[in-house]
Amino acid sequence: MTGPVVVLVGPPGSGKSTVAKLLAAKLGKTHRDTDTDIEQQAGKPISDIFVDSGEPAFRALERAAIVAALSADDILLSLGGGAILDPDTRADLAGHTVVFLDVSVGEAAKRVGLGVARPLLLGNVRTQLKNLMDARRPLYAEVAKHTVSTDGRAPEEIADEILEQLA
Repeated sequence: MTGPVVVLVGPPGSGKSTVAKLLAAKLGKTHRDTDTDIEQQAGKPISDIFVDSGEPAFRALERAAIVAALSADDILLSLGGGAILDPDTRADLAGHTVVFLDVSVGEAAKRVGLGVARPLLLGNVRTQLKNLMDARRPLYAEVAKHTVSTDGRAPEEIADEILEQLA
């Protein structure tokens, strides 16, 4: 097998990182998160990258992190919420098992809180989330082989559903 075993996509607050860690543990694989990769490479939090360099600079770092992660074999990969905005990333995901973790605006808002570490959610979190999700939902659906609703569900239950879909 080449590339990640599973790639998780979805909006902020959908549980991508949490569920990917659980799946990785269940499958005996390593979890990799592109947001973490970007922060390690840049030596600062994503929110600082946005403030210091702007969103285009962040997206360039994100694209490089995704290309590198998609070439890593036998991992569980979670992508940042906006990763699917790049058409090249969407094209690259076509050959992979992608799971879209879908979440309602209300549930996502509860999970992300005030979103201080999430630069695109500054201001009215619910409104920002709704706008992001309205714009991105068709793109998540476009790249996904499977969609799993995460509303009102424990991460363990979500991970188990994904494992069933992969079987």
